[in-house]
Amino acid sequence: MLAGAYAGWAGSLPAEVVEERLQQALRLADLPPDRLVDELLPTLFTDSARAELVEELAASMREFHPAGLRANARAFAEADLRDVLPQIAVPTLLLYGDKDVRASLDVARGLHAGIPGSRLVILEGVGHVSNVEAPERFNAELRAFLRAPAADPAEGR
Repeated sequence: MLAGAYAGWAGSLPAEVVEERLQQALRLADLPPDRLVDELLPTLFTDSARAELVEELAASMREFHPAGLRANARAFAEADLRDVLPQIAVPTLLLYGDKDVRASLDVARGLHAGIPGSRLVILEGVGHVSNVEAPERFNAELRAFLRAPAADPAEGR
C-alpha cells in the first residue's frame, strides 16, 4: 500500500519542481520548528481536515531534526524509481487525495501505470496526508483491499 507516494521526486516530478522542493526543504531545515510547521502544514491538508488531527502531525513535525530533514529531502530529490515499478509483483493499493498539492493525481497515475495490476483509489476532498485527514475512509479502502481475493498482477486488481 502506497499513500501519496512518489517514484522519488526525480521519478515523479519535473526537474524544476524537484529543485524547488529541495531548496524549500533545505531552507525549512534552518527555520525554528514553529515556522517550519507554519509553512509546510498548509501543503499537507485541506481546510476541512480535523484540527486535532492536524495538530498531532504538527507536534510531530516540530520534532524534525534539521539534519534528518536535509538528508530526507536530498534522498527524495535524487531518487528516480520508475525502473523499479514494473518489477513490483504483489497486489498494490495506491491511495491519493484529489486535493493533494504535493503528490498530484498525475503522480498517482504515473505510479498506477508503472506498477502492474495496481489499484488506484482517489479520496475526494482530501490532501497529501490522507491517512490523517480521512482516517475512516483511508482505513475502509485499505481493509477492502486486504480482504479482496488476490488477483493476478497482470490482470489488474
